[in-house]
Amino acid sequence: MPPVATRIGERCRPVNRYAKKNSCIISRAESLVRYTLSVMSEQDQGGSWTLLTGHGHVLVEITRNPEARIRDISLVVGLTERSVQAIVADLEAAGYLTRSRTGRRTRYTVNPHSLFRHSAQEGHRVGPFLALLAATGKPEDSAEPQED
Repeated sequence: MPPVATRIGERCRPVNRYAKKNSCIISRAESLVRYTLSVMSEQDQGGSWTLLTGHGHVLVEITRNPEARIRDISLVVGLTERSVQAIVADLEAAGYLTRSRTGRRTRYTVNPHSLFRHSAQEGHRVGPFLALLAATGKPEDSAEPQED
């Protein structure tokens, strides 16, 4: 893996010692996202656990943005690209999503009729849960009618 600029303002490093090209894989916005995630995770908010697993976070992010790249998803959920790739493969194998290729891009389709895997949620479908978590907070995403 080539070295990357990890801090805002850090200089780009050579891709390898023979190439004259430099690599700045992480943009300024991505650096800010990583910094924000690290600060948020360092704050003591009742422990280091989260309500959703990595699989849950990835599935919610794919529901929000079906055309997102693995790299984009990994930045949002705070996991490595390799972990996200393995999670996506797990979710596809379990029938929670399907992948389709359009040229060089991958588009994901979430199956909202899939059932939760745990016996405590037996018979419940993931669709309503994902719709609730994937809502962006905009009025058009709200399930409640708006008053004029």
